[in-house]
Amino acid sequence: MEEDKEIEMIRKRKLDAMQAAPKEPSVIVYSTSSCPYCTLAKNYLSEKKIKFTEYDVGRDQARAREMVMKTNQTGVPVIEINGRMVVGFDRARIDSLLAKPAPPQRNEALGNLFFDPFNI
Repeated sequence: MEEDKEIEMIRKRKLDAMQAAPKEPSVIVYSTSSCPYCTLAKNYLSEKKIKFTEYDVGRDQARAREMVMKTNQTGVPVIEINGRMVVGFDRARIDSLLAKPAPPQRNEALGNLFFDPFNI
């Protein structure tokens, strides 16, 4: 009985911690140096003060393969926001995804379902 209350308290603390502080979005931009829409997308993210990682798929073939594997597309820009993909420069979709919280990582989601004494 006492253990059930303690486990419930731990679950509540973990859930509160996940919801408390909004995390900064994880943003990756796959682009090329000659693409005007890529420049627009990067400028748009910069204006919104969104930090992003940029990969030039024209020079980095491994990143180009990664982009194609994720989207099945070869066109740029491709913007990954919290694991969700935007192909092309679509302001409305970018804003929509930036407003959504990141999906929980597997260990965070499972940590709220199961009691893990080493992950408190």
